[in-house]
Amino acid sequence: MNLPPRLVRLPRARVRRPWRLAAEASALLIAVVVAFPLYWMVLSAFKPAGEIESTEPRPWTLTPTLDSFRRVFGQQEFGRYFLNSLLVAGTVVVASALIAFLAATAVTRFRFRFRTTLLIMFLVAQMVPVEALTIPLFFLMRDAGQLNTLGSLILPHIAFSLPFAIWMLRGFVKAVPEALEEAAYMDGASRSRFLWQILFPLVFPGLVATSVFSFISTWNDFLFAKSFIISDTSQSTLPMALLVFYKPDDPDWGGVMAASTVMTIPVLVFFVLAQRRLVSGLGGAVKD
Repeated sequence: MNLPPRLVRLPRARVRRPWRLAAEASALLIAVVVAFPLYWMVLSAFKPAGEIESTEPRPWTLTPTLDSFRRVFGQQEFGRYFLNSLLVAGTVVVASALIAFLAATAVTRFRFRFRTTLLIMFLVAQMVPVEALTIPLFFLMRDAGQLNTLGSLILPHIAFSLPFAIWMLRGFVKAVPEALEEAAYMDGASRSRFLWQILFPLVFPGLVATSVFSFISTWNDFLFAKSFIISDTSQSTLPMALLVFYKPDDPDWGGVMAASTVMTIPVLVFFVLAQRRLVSGLGGAVKD
């Protein structure tokens, strides 16, 4: 006797359900573990000083306060640090995206000597630790007269963002059919018009994806800001504001957590605005 299709599929669905529940539970557990430090940072920013310094910390507070945020925004240089970070991160994002787009187009569409060697050099550059290059970069910036300027932060971050961005955008450029380029030329489009009006919009999701990574790494940078901005504090960025509240003898953990919370907000806003483009960009990166 033939059974209805629903009865035939039931045993198979029952076998798969426990595995699906286990996968969902594992994903939820990982999400909680990843998000807990962020939750603790925000919670500590709203805790009174007595609860922060308590020997019995609790994952909640019944008396939230804004005192830590008042101390943060009461700092005269905090606004300047914020604007400096915004200027540095914005410049790095725009410059690295444009340079990486042109470079990815060049290594994908054109054939020239040492092209493969150049691509391998991009990978090798990604393998070198940033800490190992800090001292050589310091002397380079000193000889170029860029110490204590925002240029000493912008140039290294552009250099470190380019290898990853070029490799990622290379897959997007390669996914665009060459027949589309030939058709554009046959219709009278110049190379520059095809580059900016046809190719650029097609690889824009990849540009957004690379911009998110370059923005986060630049915005959160502390090593270069501490190494290259020595005496002129007016050129410091937002991570340096944390040192105002951290004193070895009497650290203001509430101020540190409040400043860290304020520092995290622009990253979250940028990520939310670019979320859709970021998902499609990461998915398109595997086309190469």
